[in-house]
Amino acid sequence: MSDENTVDYGPLTKLIGTWKGDKGTDIAPEPDGQENNPYYETIVFSAIGTVENAETQVLAVLHYRQIVQRKSNDEVFHDETGYWMWDAANATIMHSLTIPRGVCVLAGGKHNGGANADGSLVLEVKAGIDDKNWSVVQSPFMQENARTTSFSHRITVDDTQMQYCETTMLEIYGRSFEHTDENTLSRQP
Repeated sequence: MSDENTVDYGPLTKLIGTWKGDKGTDIAPEPDGQENNPYYETIVFSAIGTVENAETQVLAVLHYRQIVQRKSNDEVFHDETGYWMWDAANATIMHSLTIPRGVCVLAGGKHNGGANADGSLVLEVKAGIDDKNWSVVQSPFMQENARTTSFSHRITVDDTQMQYCETTMLEIYGRSFEHTDENTLSRQP
């Protein structure tokens, strides 16, 4: 790994730091419909440097941890960890994540490196169970009972605010369900 202070993290640079938000909405499946969970969360993105793959690919890497708590009772209902990676040579963003339900995702997407007129950046990644490049791995239990078929994550970030929308398509309770999470977070000092 390289010295994290000399690394060009490209479009991931704006993510580095601690973010908090209390405007979250989780729309999750229930056997008889859906539940809406208002939540608050903290996401910490830490710069860890670069890694080299097969002596030719160089990735700038951020580690993150996301802790999500229900507003109704302050209980943690989502604890996620993973990495965001930037492959500058191929203008590719990668997001690998693991949740303690027996589900792992490697999502990817292209980024042109440019910012919007207001200075914000949009980072967008996707994965699908049948996608040969960006896929989902899950335990046998999850395959049979709450199968994830696709995942998409879109972040809009500037120097002080981050908004995201994440959609996970599930096959659960005998039907397909679009599980969504979205929130607006502020950078912490």
